[in-house]
Amino acid sequence: MPLTLPDRLPAIELLKHENIFVIDTTRATSQDIRPLRIVVLNLMPIKITTETDLIRVLSNSPLQLEVSFMKIKSHTSKNTPIEHMRAFYRDFEVLRHEKFDGMIITGAPVEHLDFEGVTYWSEMTEIFDWARTHVTSTLYICWAAQAGLYHYYGIPKYPLDDKMFGIFAQKPLQPMLPIFRGFDDIFYMPHSRHTEVRRSDIEAASARLVSEGAAEPTPLAIIAESAESGVSIVMARGGREIFITGHAEYSPLTLDTEYRRDLAKGLPIKMPQHYYRNDNPDEGPVVTWRAHANLLFTNWLNYYVYQETPFDINEIH
Repeated sequence: MPLTLPDRLPAIELLKHENIFVIDTTRATSQDIRPLRIVVLNLMPIKITTETDLIRVLSNSPLQLEVSFMKIKSHTSKNTPIEHMRAFYRDFEVLRHEKFDGMIITGAPVEHLDFEGVTYWSEMTEIFDWARTHVTSTLYICWAAQAGLYHYYGIPKYPLDDKMFGIFAQKPLQPMLPIFRGFDDIFYMPHSRHTEVRRSDIEAASARLVSEGAAEPTPLAIIAESAESGVSIVMARGGREIFITGHAEYSPLTLDTEYRRDLAKGLPIKMPQHYYRNDNPDEGPVVTWRAHANLLFTNWLNYYVYQETPFDINEIH
């Protein structure tokens, strides 16, 4: 089934060249289908790239999706044309009275700041709280995952000595969960971050919830991790919150672009690990994560959004 996207969104034409089926809002209104409503809070600087990356991985589901884009009022994007933002994004204040089957909150380039030091932190926490009553399931990616774990559960982030940068093998710890249906014993995920969350803090937070009378035996669970990159996926509230510390949605050249950008700026950046053929940037990347990335997003949409959301979207609570 196609994705329904705002009219004239640049990703439509970009993805049509990849043979991905998308339709615009005008055409979708003629179809008598209740699509899943997905809202994306895009905090990344180059928003058109992130839009395209996310739509690409969402497109493999057989479900029809209606994708909207949210922005925060307290921050102005400096790297995306204002005309694009006005055409395709709506403020949280405009969307707060609506309900959505699923939500994706992206990473943001603010890792060097304490959470409370982020200029839009107050609005972010308001959105986090809103999502719990207005969205069936929310994916939190990279910085958003750390921010959500901190806001909801008091889990801190820690600076890394070196940037976690590359493609790292991940192990599903609860392979029978629907999110891992069809997964291999090992899967790969891109990471690009300067901070981390730690297993010990997550386990302590989960134990605290149990002692406080949480309904679930393991209310906050690490469900995938890596020997190299650490905690990679955390699940809470039966899948209504899924925190992903990496970037499964990244396109093949995203890490290459980041690496060459930082080199050109003279920043202290190491070559991304397990990424280039023969560890040679001139030979290009070896793509090892795309199949599982598509499966991850498809399983989320099917088992944690479509199978759980009410037919009447206003019944979400």
